Amino acid sequence: MRVLSGIQPSGKLHIGNFFGAMRQHLALQAENEGFYFIADYHALTTNPKPEIIKEHTFGVAMDYLALGLDPEKTVFWRQSDVPEVTELAWLLSCVTPMGLLQRCTSFKDKVEQGLSPVHGLFAYPVLQAADILMFDSNLVPVGADQKQHIEVTRDIAIKFNNLYGETFVVPEEHILKSVAVVPGIDGRKMSKSYDNTIEIFEPEKSVKKKVMRIVTDSTPVEDPKDPETCNIFALLKLVALPDELAEWEEKYRKGGVGYGTVKKRVVELLHEYFGPFRQKREELENNRDYVEKVLSDGAQKARAVARQTMTRVRDAMGLGDIRNG
Repeated sequence: MRVLSGIQPSGKLHIGNFFGAMRQHLALQAENEGFYFIADYHALTTNPKPEIIKEHTFGVAMDYLALGLDPEKTVFWRQSDVPEVTELAWLLSCVTPMGLLQRCTSFKDKVEQGLSPVHGLFAYPVLQAADILMFDSNLVPVGADQKQHIEVTRDIAIKFNNLYGETFVVPEEHILKSVAVVPGIDGRKMSKSYDNTIEIFEPEKSVKKKVMRIVTDSTPVEDPKDPETCNIFALLKLVALPDELAEWEEKYRKGGVGYGTVKKRVVELLHEYFGPFRQKREELENNRDYVEKVLSDGAQKARAVARQTMTRVRDAMGLGDIRNG
């Protein structure tokens, strides 16, 4: 199976990104053909400064490699290094009904969050469809809240195939059943939009300060506590081994344990969990040429597939032949 996934370089990656989706994406590369990219074209919809998008794009690349992405198994590239995707987005836009885009909730949500209602933001689902259809993707792993994106891609692919013949592989959604909702330091879902994140490779002292600030209720130390409603316990579940987690749950229900004690243990476990990754990340920071080579090699592999796809698409639509270009 060919699996495709992209991530926007909209900021430094946090533990919500990792436990929410990245961990599952990396696990899929073991038994599948992975095509993973850094979606810098998509990030332009928020109008980042040039130096910021460069910094974040390269940072995401180092993070993924540090966390276990294997460039020998997975094609990994920077989206803008495969410009064919923008041509395909235009061709797909010529068959995409306006009503389909108007029904997409992501545009309305982003505008409500304060983003400018530019065309790129409105047409975002078409570029996303191009990303997926370009590489004959069989599976696209997403959370349940992103299901609509895959449905739109499927609709566009089916419409194109009906008009021009069987040209695209119609992808299947792969809903990540075990996606963890990771609470941020304010108790809401961890998100850069809320400025409540704990970055994966944040300095350890900073991690400790943030964990100790995580919102909890005012239940006295001696009283029983409900682990299912506790933000700290939610983080503990992500990094503690089953036996230790069971012990903490028993302590919660019996009473006699304070949230501060649990927070300190969470800090320790986060350091233990991400320690090996942190070491790898530091090595990559000192070998930026290697990271750039991984992205460059990945782009070459991705473009080879993209050219094959664009030859099919151009032939189907009666456009010029690029096979000798």
